[in-house]
Amino acid sequence: MSDSENRTDGVELKKEGGSVLNRMKSRKNPEPEGLTPITEAELLQQDSINPFNVLCLQSATETYLCKPEDNIYNIDFTRFKIRDMESGTVLFEIAKPPASEQEDDINDENGEMDSSSGRFVRYQFTPAFLRLRTVGATVEFTVGDKPINNFRMIERHYFRERLLKSFDFDFGFCIPNSRNTCEHIYEFPQLSEDIIQEMVDNPYDTRSDSFYFVDSKLIMHNKADYAYNGGQ
Repeated sequence: MSDSENRTDGVELKKEGGSVLNRMKSRKNPEPEGLTPITEAELLQQDSINPFNVLCLQSATETYLCKPEDNIYNIDFTRFKIRDMESGTVLFEIAKPPASEQEDDINDENGEMDSSSGRFVRYQFTPAFLRLRTVGATVEFTVGDKPINNFRMIERHYFRERLLKSFDFDFGFCIPNSRNTCEHIYEFPQLSEDIIQEMVDNPYDTRSDSFYFVDSKLIMHNKADYAYNGGQ
């Protein structure tokens, strides 16, 4: 994976074994001016969805805006880790099981696979997470036979109907049949104590949408929800 020109503050760090970890921050102005609100239902009527479209959404989605088969590049996220940038403490880590184990799971379900499988994650953190200022999310992913140009992710976080933060990351160019690792740097907004308490008291009312684009066309959509009452 190479740096793209519009990636902000991209830094390459050598990992063990000589591979490269790309560390990147969100675009400085992920919310352009002059946005006209749009609904999820309106987007579902479109032939294709671009980054500007999802920036016009006013709340977290209730369904997925694209199908798994729209991922024609065979992008597969295999490992994910969240850490506090200040202390280095790992807060969450998950790796995709080997293909053989996934096949066993399908067989256990009589050959049926949930169409949202692998596209939804539920997190549980302690209230202290809401007071962190900078978090690093390391993601490892593989790419299929096609080269990927202008790979971009827009991630929007909501508490109920309130947009907390929109992040916008450029992965750049990915060569075919490659394994790539990058760390997204999330700079969180400062929340009032009242909002923090509401988020703690209402687990899973905090949700996010992660939209992935290639050449400005939506090809993947992942979702998550969050609870911050861990340890209570």
